[in-house]
Amino acid sequence: MVTRKRAPAKEIFGWAMFDFANQAYTLLIITVIFGDLFTRVIVGDGPDYRLGNLLWSVALAVSYLMVVAANPLCGAIMDHSRLRKRFLLISYLLTIVTTALLWLVEPGWIVLAMCLIILSNFAYAIGEAFIASFLPGLGPRKDLGWISGLGWSLGYVGGLVSTIFALYFLGDVSEDNYDRIRWVGPFAAVFFLLAALPTFIWLKERGRRRPLPPGRSLLGSGIGRLRDTMTHLAWFRDLRNLLISVFFMMAGIYIIVSFSFIYGSQVIGWEEHVRVMMFVTVQITAAIGALGFGFIQSRIGARRTYLITLSLWIAAILAIWQTPLLTDVARALFQVEWEAQYVFLFAGILSGLSLGSSQSAGRALVGILTPNGKAAEFFGFWGTASKLAAVFGILGLGLLQAWLGLATAIVFCLLLFAAAMLTVLPVDEHRGSELADRWREPRPESRSDGETS
Repeated sequence: MVTRKRAPAKEIFGWAMFDFANQAYTLLIITVIFGDLFTRVIVGDGPDYRLGNLLWSVALAVSYLMVVAANPLCGAIMDHSRLRKRFLLISYLLTIVTTALLWLVEPGWIVLAMCLIILSNFAYAIGEAFIASFLPGLGPRKDLGWISGLGWSLGYVGGLVSTIFALYFLGDVSEDNYDRIRWVGPFAAVFFLLAALPTFIWLKERGRRRPLPPGRSLLGSGIGRLRDTMTHLAWFRDLRNLLISVFFMMAGIYIIVSFSFIYGSQVIGWEEHVRVMMFVTVQITAAIGALGFGFIQSRIGARRTYLITLSLWIAAILAIWQTPLLTDVARALFQVEWEAQYVFLFAGILSGLSLGSSQSAGRALVGILTPNGKAAEFFGFWGTASKLAAVFGILGLGLLQAWLGLATAIVFCLLLFAAAMLTVLPVDEHRGSELADRWREPRPESRSDGETS
């Protein structure tokens, strides 16, 4: 049985600070401000904004397809070369530069806006897999749940801090306020730049760089490692089934992240102060959910925790879809005249608890099932499953809302989270962990046996 030592506290904190830093990009650019700005002002095809929603879906889908193509190969190269911090630094700098350049976009400049979103979201999204690949080296498998939860929890704190400042100083999303709100790109870039510095100061690159075989390039070695892994997929059947579940879960999550505030604006018709309340509610409950379920996971196991969080997601989507019905029920039962926009906050509580906890549990479970020496490669597969899910989910919803409208298309998420629950049922956490401990890299002359040493 392989026992990993827990990393020093400052290194774990440094790793978690990258989650703190990059959440500003997700919230400010994808979820709360720039996505709404793109659909309603830059494209501005009111009153239903179906073209803007569709083009937003296309831009995100293209960026995630780029991640799908690059992630596994980058992971294999990083495992061989032990250059994970260098790859992480490149993705970090590219995210900062392309995000800051969003300031240049004017209303109607759709192509430039889409190009910058594609590049910045690609860099951000591939960086998620790069930073996650350090997780298995930070402690024993039983600790990965709370370490992952700590990172995700700090991420939502970072998102809360950055977005409150942005909303306070930049104001509302509107054409009249465009000269101020356009600074959201540079603001997110500077926040990411400064907040992630502890990661590069304290996070260590573990393992030794392997020499390249004669006549092989770094790219060729990466391709060779991928080929070896593909021939041993049966050995990693629990991880394979988990990644299928992650695909469905992340498809639903990316829909919520990309369209929840657009949904609130277009379907619920909320006012600006309710939008701010929703943001704060989701961030606080997501931080609580990620940290709380991280500790719960250490007691009841990662797979069981993951299933509980998926159940929470189904309840949250039902609440989003049936907000008008819940409003009518509240009036009938409690004799209160609540508006739908305030009832929608209840869906925000459920979504927040689900959002941080499900992603943290999934990431930790991947770490539990990953053998030593293949962390970057396997988290590359995790990133690929997640981003391929984003393409499927976001484009699927984009097309459905263009046909049926956004209020009806949100039901698509229910099917995705139900599929995630069904596909994780065959996963055996204990068996997968033992197989990961027994795994040895195959020698060049012996590629067919997963136990080759």
